[in-house]
Amino acid sequence: MRQRLAAIMASGKASAKAERAAVSKAVRYFETMATGVLGVRDGAKSAPGGARVYGQMDCIDESRNTRTLLRYLQRHGLLRHHVVQRNSARGFFLDVRYPHATAVLRAKSGDEWAVDSWFEPAGGAPDIMRLAEWKKRGVRGAR
Repeated sequence: MRQRLAAIMASGKASAKAERAAVSKAVRYFETMATGVLGVRDGAKSAPGGARVYGQMDCIDESRNTRTLLRYLQRHGLLRHHVVQRNSARGFFLDVRYPHATAVLRAKSGDEWAVDSWFEPAGGAPDIMRLAEWKKRGVRGAR
């Protein structure tokens, strides 16, 4: 697995933008491998009450798993243009947004990026966008 992740991340050496594209591929690979080994199926999003479905992850699970992967990449020198940050959250019902969490990368330029794998089933491409834009989204459950 380490060799495959290193190969995936090698495609992101050229720039921060290329590295984010490589991170997307790494997240997809990691989720596909993990759910296959565990024998679970994680569908897109998780509806209220989804906690009772074996293998279904909510945004807290997803953001923690993604951050764990990102920290692994960082620890092994596979992130060159970004640094892993604490997870971030948005929404609190009163603002008509369901609470939601994401993993975060900070580019060496200072820009922060959300890496949100919750909206797709395991192995799907995560949303990677500026954190400020991500924080504005989510009204009435919209992506």
